[in-house]
Amino acid sequence: MRRECTDRILIAGPRHLRAVLDAYTAHYNEHRPHQALQQQPPLPRARRAPVAAPADGVDVRRKRLLGGVVNEYHHAA
Repeated sequence: MRRECTDRILIAGPRHLRAVLDAYTAHYNEHRPHQALQQQPPLPRARRAPVAAPADGVDVRRKRLLGGVVNEYHHAA
């Protein structure tokens, strides 16, 4: 967490630190793929579809977290 997140953000105080850690922890546990779990997150969302490679022409959207330090990618609906 330190290398991937807090070393890249200037923390302004205890409340800011808690908000940053909460956002990164949610990303790490609910979205980020883990190789040991067949590219699934440790705490998958209930309605999550299996991970599949996008087909040609499929629109992928980026969601920036923590000012762009972390990015999440989703198929456009």
